[in-house]
Amino acid sequence: MANRLIHETSPYLLQHAENPVDWYAWGEEALQRAKQDDKPILLSVGYSACHWCHVMAHESFEDPATAAVMNELFINIKVDREERPDIDSLYMAAVQAMTRHGGWPMTVFLTPDGAPFYGGTYFPPEPRHNMPSFQQVLHGVAEAYRDRREEVFQSAEQMREHLEDILSFDLEQVKLSKSQLNVAAQRQMSQFDSRFGGYGGAPKFPQALIFGMVLRTWLRSDDQDALNQVTQTLQAMANGGMYDQLGGGFARYSVDAQWLVPHFEKMLYDNALLSQLYLETYQATHEPFYRRIAEESINYILRDMTSPDGGFYAAEDADSEGEEGKFYVWSVAEIQQLLSPEDAALAQLYWNIQPEGNFEGHTILYVPQDPSVVAKELSISEADLAQRIAAIRATLLAQRNTRIRPGRDEKILASWNGMMLRSLAFAANVLDNADYRAAAIRNAEFITSKLYQNGQLYRSYKDGQAKFKGYLEDYACVADGMLALYEATFDLRWLQVAIELAESMTERFWDAQQRSFFDTASDHEQLITRPRDLYDNATPAGNSVAVDVLLRLATLLDRYEYRQYAETVLANLSGALLQLPGAFGRLLAAADFALAEPREVALIGDPADPAFKALLQATYRNYQPNKVVAACRPDDQAAQQLIPLLAERPLLNQQATAYVCVRRACKLPTNDPNQLINQLG
Repeated sequence: MANRLIHETSPYLLQHAENPVDWYAWGEEALQRAKQDDKPILLSVGYSACHWCHVMAHESFEDPATAAVMNELFINIKVDREERPDIDSLYMAAVQAMTRHGGWPMTVFLTPDGAPFYGGTYFPPEPRHNMPSFQQVLHGVAEAYRDRREEVFQSAEQMREHLEDILSFDLEQVKLSKSQLNVAAQRQMSQFDSRFGGYGGAPKFPQALIFGMVLRTWLRSDDQDALNQVTQTLQAMANGGMYDQLGGGFARYSVDAQWLVPHFEKMLYDNALLSQLYLETYQATHEPFYRRIAEESINYILRDMTSPDGGFYAAEDADSEGEEGKFYVWSVAEIQQLLSPEDAALAQLYWNIQPEGNFEGHTILYVPQDPSVVAKELSISEADLAQRIAAIRATLLAQRNTRIRPGRDEKILASWNGMMLRSLAFAANVLDNADYRAAAIRNAEFITSKLYQNGQLYRSYKDGQAKFKGYLEDYACVADGMLALYEATFDLRWLQVAIELAESMTERFWDAQQRSFFDTASDHEQLITRPRDLYDNATPAGNSVAVDVLLRLATLLDRYEYRQYAETVLANLSGALLQLPGAFGRLLAAADFALAEPREVALIGDPADPAFKALLQATYRNYQPNKVVAACRPDDQAAQQLIPLLAERPLLNQQATAYVCVRRACKLPTNDPNQLINQLG
């Protein structure tokens, strides 16, 4: 018998649609039922690619005895955290306050009006490791709600006040400067793992936003150590098991400190953020390695994670056939059966495939030594080695594709698509790749036709339905992607969408009292308090991206009011930025833009002209994140009217021409790509 979740589109909720639990989706029906029956709410939050969510579902939610207790004592609500980041962040803050840790699955007990009074994460079916069983928790909470009602409601009220306190902040403010940004970067860089790369120990996360900030530190202050931290980490991640050595793309994180054993789920946002970072590092170093990893990661998304109409899917699961990582691991016997003896020996050496394995008796492919060492050991050239490995990789990938794949979460989320759109459009320019540009345009057309309707951006799309009013992060990330696509196509329609979204952000999300943006719009559903998440985590906070986008639009369009919003947020969070740089990677990058003198690049000519293309390639040859780029034909009045940077820019020598300006003061126009590179600095 299916429960109510059978009518949902979320793959995570549908995974629970045949549980014996009487699940509700979050909504007025469930909340009214809790009040009517005077029962506490059991709120369970997770996501489709979450391994421990699957474990708890199998152990408890599929168990008729446990489900009977849940149904008798609680109103049970299941939430996909990726669809409802507002609910997730609000109640995660409560769980962290109660238990000093968080994670998924998240289990929170609420009063009928939604105030949390007890919570945790995973609960086992039997008592173990000093943890009570889930049924013990259920009975204990229900008993407290029945017999100690006053205590429960007092605790809930205290937690409500705590959530309001942490969402309304009074932080120290300092005057930001480039030297202050360097101090903040050094504070973060002091935590570097000089042996394996990355920050901290196991489990180790990719932290693309922090390394993006560190890469800017290298550019700003010529700090070679900053560049070394980025390159060492990016090499270690891409050579480790956290990177899919056959199909491209990164897993969510490494369970160990040396990037070997991944948590095998693959998320769209990680690959969006990391492909951008690898491309930027390629610009900084011109090392082909970083370009290859970026291309392979993007190609993975386009091959395996793109819907027929151009949207990008959310995630791939860690599990297949009920086992974590089964799809990805290999044995010596499989390698020897598929390859010639010579190629099998090469594969075993290159990826260190041993009979005992490195993961539960099997081998996760990784590259433990530099290819030059392998080539020398085999007395072949590095080019020959690369050619042979590419052929072996193709053989193994073809065989792997015959296996049962992990589950794929096919919902399409606005903010994550905005991040991938940004990376794809950026890649189109850096790599001069027409296929990437075309894929970016298809994605933008998908967003504007399916997720953006009558001025309202929606969060999620699946099975023909756009659902949930968009959050700040959706508006900001999609605007960011549209702005990047404008710079890759110079089609004004994408810039117009970015402007519309920016206007919505400032009108509907701004909080004048706290001088920052709320996560939810003024017309959004009212929760127990209006959420505002200021910290960058695995994905950038909505405030961080909003500040970055508004600064770029202000520079491009000469819109001072956009800059005012951005500088207000930066000033308000200035003390926290310097004290907690690891929590503000993207916002520190935006602060770097605000304190720099961004290059304003105007390209005049026909975008199809090879001379124009040469100037565009020169614009993106080197790492120069603090710039905006606009272009038009000499007679394009609409572009010149919208973008002051383009006005009154005649062609030089009747050829494609570049103007490099700072605060509208321009250097001499040039037709020469090399001179343009020099002017950009």
